[in-house]
Amino acid sequence: MNILVLNCGSSSVKYQLIENETRQALAKGIVERIGMSGAVLTNTRSDGDEIKITGEILEHTAAIEYILAVLLSKNHGVLTDKGQIGAVGHRVVHGGEAFSASVLIDDDVIKRIRDNIDIAPLHNPHNLQGISACRVHLPNIPQVAVFDTAFHQKMPRRAYLYGIPYSLYSQQKIRRYGFHGTSHSFVAQRTAELLRTDFHSLKLITCHLGNGCSMAAVDKGISIDTSMGLTPLEGLLMGTRSGDIDPYIILHIMAKEGLNYSEANTLLNKHSGLLGISGVSSDMREIIGEMKQGNKRAEYAFDVFTYRVKKYIGAYMAAMGGADAVVFTGGIGENSPDVRRACCDNLAFLGIELDEEKNSSAQKEKSIHSVNSRVKVYVVPTNEELMIALETAAICGPGAKQK
Repeated sequence: MNILVLNCGSSSVKYQLIENETRQALAKGIVERIGMSGAVLTNTRSDGDEIKITGEILEHTAAIEYILAVLLSKNHGVLTDKGQIGAVGHRVVHGGEAFSASVLIDDDVIKRIRDNIDIAPLHNPHNLQGISACRVHLPNIPQVAVFDTAFHQKMPRRAYLYGIPYSLYSQQKIRRYGFHGTSHSFVAQRTAELLRTDFHSLKLITCHLGNGCSMAAVDKGISIDTSMGLTPLEGLLMGTRSGDIDPYIILHIMAKEGLNYSEANTLLNKHSGLLGISGVSSDMREIIGEMKQGNKRAEYAFDVFTYRVKKYIGAYMAAMGGADAVVFTGGIGENSPDVRRACCDNLAFLGIELDEEKNSSAQKEKSIHSVNSRVKVYVVPTNEELMIALETAAICGPGAKQK
């Protein structure tokens, strides 16, 4: 069964066509600069064939049309007919409390996704545009919504309530939701396979470290706590996001600098984090390069970033009463030995000890703990697109029970 996986942003659509049985991505790509001049589609086939197409792509319906045209292209495609797409899986960022699992999309699901726009104004509208575009171009093909928040929906109340008037939760559903759920779920399950242990018997700490960063405490297959909150702004220091701060700070800055809501939002989401502290870059590779050249602000950014990860590791071990493994994933987590080393430094008292040779090796999926480490430490590349495809197949595949 071929599944088209779509991740629709404000000006981009990322996609993969995945053959479910073999778990192979037959083709993948991205449409960028939607609604702007110089829009471009880049498509890469599994055999390495790559094509770039520029054009006037004003909205998501046109972007999906371009994607389908490339996938059906005689010279660069992998399909001969739209009917070879068995289902479409959409990454939907915010499911609120309405969704604790992936669902087959119908009019009611669309309405409930729309109802959550207030708490995800930067994401859900564009996810809905992708769904609408597929209804136009693939009208007879089932679509599934896979939510970033769903994996965290079994968190206990003590983990998701904020210390604000309870009426704001009961009336407006202001609470911790968490994100990166498909990534945390994928790497946690893959770690269980590597440990050859039942997923539902393990205590795991998953660290998704990329431009956006979050961590989760996964106890017996359930996310019992996670670092992101109502929005993806809370938690760890990130590329351009502040992560945890004293809430009064933004009120103080708005008053002192005369910032309006939009400007304050931009400050916290676009100009903070690694970029804000270092003044150099939001890219950890550049931060480390500058740090090794003696740039003190780059060093500060690196230290704050890794210190916060270390604090969350300790907090989640306390929340679960220990851990069987700590797992690093995401662009930084998978590729930066320096970050992993600093995050695990001086945690031997918790049973975490790295093997420096293993940590520094170029191998992608690997164990990096020492022989004496009571807690295992793994690097597991995430594959959110595959997870979305698997969730979609579970609902739409042969013999699946549609919900």
